[in-house]
Amino acid sequence: MSKIHVYFMPGLAASPTIFEMIDLPKDTFEVHLLHWFLPEKNELLVDYAKRMAKKVTHENAVLIGVSFGGVLVQEMKQFLTTKKIIIVSSVRSNNELPRRMKIAKTTKAYKLLPTGLLQDVELLTKYAFGDTLKKKLKLYEKYLHMRNKEYLDWAIEQMICWDRTKIDTEIIHIHGDADEVFPVKHIKNFINVKGGTHAMILSKYRWFNTNLPKIILE
Repeated sequence: MSKIHVYFMPGLAASPTIFEMIDLPKDTFEVHLLHWFLPEKNELLVDYAKRMAKKVTHENAVLIGVSFGGVLVQEMKQFLTTKKIIIVSSVRSNNELPRRMKIAKTTKAYKLLPTGLLQDVELLTKYAFGDTLKKKLKLYEKYLHMRNKEYLDWAIEQMICWDRTKIDTEIIHIHGDADEVFPVKHIKNFINVKGGTHAMILSKYRWFNTNLPKIILE
C-alpha cells in the first residue's frame, strides 16, 4: 500500500519546528513541512494560497494547518485534490473569530500593532521581566521563523479580515477547550482536546501522536 502524504502548515510566523514532536507511523505516512514565504505587495490571501499549493506535489495529500496556517490550507483546498484537510487551533469561518478581532477589523486597529518588535526577540528577551515572560520569549525565539515586518503586517490583516462566512463541512477541526486566542465558545462541531491551549500542537503532542493517525484514516 502506498504511503499517505501529510503536509503540515505552521501558524502565523511560526517555523515548521512546531511539529518536531509529532510522530506519525512511518510505514503509513510520509510527512512534508511547508514554510511561510514573503507575500507580494498587496497580495490577496487566495493568491498566496495558490502559490503555496504549488508546493504540495502529491495527489490526494492530507493538509494539516495550525491557527492562521489552518485558514491558509482551507484556501489552498480549491487548488488541489486532497484526501483530507485538518485544522488545529483555528477557525472555519470569520463568524468563529472572537469579538476583539471583529472589532479590530471594523476599527482597523490591527494596523497599529507594533509588529516590528517581533523582529528582535533576542532584545526583548534581554529586557523581559519575570521568568514566565522570559520562558515565553525563548519559545518565540525558537519557533517564530518569519519575523519580517511586511509578512507580519500582511498575515495579521489576512487573519482578521478573512472573508469566509460559510463553513466547509468537509474540514476537520481539532480545537482545545482552553484556547486563549480562539475561545471555544465561538467554535462549533470540532474534536475537543481537553485542556488544550492555542499552543497545544507543542504541549499536547502525545494526544496528536495517539489520535492523528486514526483521524486521518477515518
